[in-house]
Amino acid sequence: MRVLLTGATGYIGRRLMERLAADEDLVLRVFVRSAAKLQPTSGRRVEVAEGSTFDRPALAAALAGVETAYYLIHSMGAKGDFTELERRSAENFRDAAIEAGVRRIIYLGGLGVKETASRHLRSRIETGEILSGRPDRIQTLWFRAGVIIGSGSASFEIIRNLVQKLPLMIAPRWVLTRTQPIAVDDVLNYLEQARTAEAEGNLMIDIGSEVMSFKDMLVRAASVMGLRRRIVRVPLFTPKLSSYWLLLMTPVPYGIARELVEGLRSETIASNNEAAVRFPGIKPVAYERAIAAALEEIERNQVLSRWCDSSAAVFRSVTSLGGRRGWMALGPLWRIRGWMDKLSGGPGLSRGRRDPDNLRIGDGLDFWKVLDLQPDRRLLLLAQMKVPGRAWLEFAIEGNILVQTAFFLPRGLWGRLYWYSMKPAHAFIFKKMSRRIIERARSSS
Repeated sequence: MRVLLTGATGYIGRRLMERLAADEDLVLRVFVRSAAKLQPTSGRRVEVAEGSTFDRPALAAALAGVETAYYLIHSMGAKGDFTELERRSAENFRDAAIEAGVRRIIYLGGLGVKETASRHLRSRIETGEILSGRPDRIQTLWFRAGVIIGSGSASFEIIRNLVQKLPLMIAPRWVLTRTQPIAVDDVLNYLEQARTAEAEGNLMIDIGSEVMSFKDMLVRAASVMGLRRRIVRVPLFTPKLSSYWLLLMTPVPYGIARELVEGLRSETIASNNEAAVRFPGIKPVAYERAIAAALEEIERNQVLSRWCDSSAAVFRSVTSLGGRRGWMALGPLWRIRGWMDKLSGGPGLSRGRRDPDNLRIGDGLDFWKVLDLQPDRRLLLLAQMKVPGRAWLEFAIEGNILVQTAFFLPRGLWGRLYWYSMKPAHAFIFKKMSRRIIERARSSS
């Protein structure tokens, strides 16, 4: 059997690829934008097809001779009209699979009700509907999962960081929203067994362990870690404020945090019992066991995949900013801004950096302070310059994309006038900076 796996560089896809590559009964082909992002798969030969779902000839070539195809493509954190892109991607994939004679599509989406779901979750549901839209021509097994618990997952990173850093948590109302977490290994078990499962027609299969609130998840995770945590709910805590809070306290970038917060505002619980009926041999592990397994993987340094697998060369380029090397683009403008800050009582640029090659949390970096540092993943800087508000600059690596984001919480009318007057200059400067960061990474790798 020849199997096609899309999304092989993502959190679930990378782990599933390792499992499928070890199966002697199949030939695995992966469909990726860039083969350079793939890592060796335990010595097993894997066919690699490059392209995207918007490249019809490449998609047709990737699906040729395939019996079962996994669709694990999503746009979490994407900007712009991602819903239309996801819609077109799913339609292209389904139609190309039908033309190639593929027998079964296996898709992983999210739990939830379309009418109350967040934008991204609603798009995930629509993707499942599209892939399932031609039952007369092709079968689709559509798995729907809630919060996935595993080392490196965005949800687990949020839970772990909040629990470890905050003895007392002030939380919004959505912490009482019910969901059904599931261990990443259980998700992989379902996806792997779906390839050979006996089933007729399309199936929607909801998967998860016991129902609990996000508050329960925090408290029970703390118990596994041997910690006692208190959570106090407050009524006025908007999704935007919640996202900023997660930005400061966890390694997850604002875009991902925002979508996760939006998703937690509505219930994500199973609506059918197909998992128990179709896969009786899989018994989802308890939440505490999933947390313990994720922690053990981290302690043994065996995290196979993360929510944002990254490029070390690009991150080294990011962490070399400031000091004598400067800020890569439009140096005179940075120096002028430093002089202005110095004259107004700020640190200016003369503070430099502690070490020309290494950063650590708490370091001063010209007129910034290193607030968070996640190796090969994220650098968060807090502005210590004199500005009418509070400002942060974040560099996050998501797959093969460098995401650079400036955040500003204005103070009064003057703060808003400052932000909007500086926005054109920021767009120009940061765009050139990001390009220079990539150029330096390429020249040094």
